[in-house]
Amino acid sequence: MEFTPDDLRWHIGAHAFVVGARFLRRTSLVERARPIMRRLMEATGETANLGIVQGSAVLFVSQVETHASIRAFFPPGTLSPLHASGIGKALLAEMPAERLDRVIATNGLATFTAKTLTTHKALADDLDRVRARGHAIDDEERTDGMRCVAAAIFDVHGEAVAGISVSGPITRMSLETTTRHAATVMAAAGELTDAIGGARPVRAPA
Repeated sequence: MEFTPDDLRWHIGAHAFVVGARFLRRTSLVERARPIMRRLMEATGETANLGIVQGSAVLFVSQVETHASIRAFFPPGTLSPLHASGIGKALLAEMPAERLDRVIATNGLATFTAKTLTTHKALADDLDRVRARGHAIDDEERTDGMRCVAAAIFDVHGEAVAGISVSGPITRMSLETTTRHAATVMAAAGELTDAIGGARPVRAPA
């Protein structure tokens, strides 16, 4: 809040306005995502997740759980390292190179499983594949026995503001199944991008 002595009143300050505007945008995103996430869960049979970048991590802001007894569980408020998350890698792939390098230099690439990408080259090569195919895969890179496929969601400026994914055990999500789910996840990401008035970036030919 800011106090103006001329009229002896308190007003909402610039910082509070920015924070409030971000909250409203996030709330709108979550609300618009819920029916899309539910359809995504029903189409794939796996848990659907929605996440945004929070510092050096993915902050999960919404989830629609599968009805299967064995499932991935990332309740709202859960944080996961960007480099070891499907949503995280989908968002890293859209970052300008200097920001990506800064994130890696500041936070490092911690190891979680034998498949975690822990070198700059390994991560960079994977992000090239993400950009080429339009989706990211977490292949047991955060948790043994779990896979995830994710795609980015874009705002009106064509900037990645969130990611949507499905996650499940490798017993159901083989690499072949994960590849099939990828098309459904990308369609959901495109639908949510449209729902928030976003613009998908135009890719230069490879």
